[in-house]
Amino acid sequence: MAFTEIPILDLSESGSEDTKPQFLEKLRDALLNVGFLYIKDAGIDQDLYDRVCEEGIRFFDLPDEEKLRIEMKNKASFLGYSRLGNEITAQQADWREQLDLSTPHPLRKESDPLYYNLLSPNQWPKEELLPAFKTTFEQYMRQMSDVSMYFMTLIAESLELPANAFESFFDKDQQHKLKIVKYPDSGDGVGQGVGPHKDSMLTSYLLQASHHKGLQAQNMKGEWIDCPPIRGTLVVAIGQGLEALTGGVCASTTHRVISPAGGEGARFSIPFFQGVSYDAKFESMDVPDHVRALRKDILEREGGRRDDVEFTFVKGRWNHLGEATLMNRIKSHPDVGERWYPQQLKQIRRQQSEEAAAKQRSSISDVSDAATPSLVGQQGQPIEAH
Repeated sequence: MAFTEIPILDLSESGSEDTKPQFLEKLRDALLNVGFLYIKDAGIDQDLYDRVCEEGIRFFDLPDEEKLRIEMKNKASFLGYSRLGNEITAQQADWREQLDLSTPHPLRKESDPLYYNLLSPNQWPKEELLPAFKTTFEQYMRQMSDVSMYFMTLIAESLELPANAFESFFDKDQQHKLKIVKYPDSGDGVGQGVGPHKDSMLTSYLLQASHHKGLQAQNMKGEWIDCPPIRGTLVVAIGQGLEALTGGVCASTTHRVISPAGGEGARFSIPFFQGVSYDAKFESMDVPDHVRALRKDILEREGGRRDDVEFTFVKGRWNHLGEATLMNRIKSHPDVGERWYPQQLKQIRRQQSEEAAAKQRSSISDVSDAATPSLVGQQGQPIEAH
């Protein structure tokens, strides 16, 4: 059956030989059937969660000139502040403002691939304005890096793979990313906080920083299932990268955020995105046949896979993950693309135009097929009816 709620797993159970087998069984069920789950007892103190939420919310109280001083379009890295409505998902503006950070890396060298621009230093707000901000988020990213890498070993074991099965897909100084997001409760963009999408990497971990609902995951019937905030938990979303790596065994689930209704106050969230080596190539792993069969049975029982969003990792389109990731970022942030990647942005817009034209031709063809003989010309072309 299509899922109707999001499972909650206690990560501490994975640390005991008595409870680990049951934990891995529950994890595999969540990976194959849902692609979304909560984890609690992840090994991060509630005090750090609370400080991260408090510091993140304070960022949006800074003067506009300070936020714009570290605006994303100032750099080629896609790290920095994005104004309200400045990111695009599903070809519509997301009604949110945000700050993108990552684990620290030096600037790209001229001899490096272009996608190494994604590996760069952060743009930080001034310390005198937010004295604890940088240290708090650097501490949180370090701890979340450990959590995400440990969780990948559990995913591998739940699929009956060696614990280190995914190790080769990570750099020794692996970059991970984090967003601090504010969804206002009023304005022209109310509705789409962020449009339907799938996360692109392997796993992401959302800390919901306010009491608001709004996050929803889509099941195979197309129904939207609420993922309300639960104190002390992280919401884990399986990314397209993991789905590609496992040949479709792990489900990457479409999700969205609905903006708060007027008068409810702004919603805040802090997602952490586990990184993967940008030099990696995605090939299916040797997942046991009987595990693949479980996923196949699920898809057949539910009448096939529901996919309403673009899949980032199309085989044969990109040589490396970094190329796919860079183009995806340009598509989401065209203001950065216009300044730093004009040729790539032109290519994306040309492709979008061609896809829109193909869709229109398909729609016309469908109308033509359904037309009565009196509305069809001698050469089989549709005639416009008034």
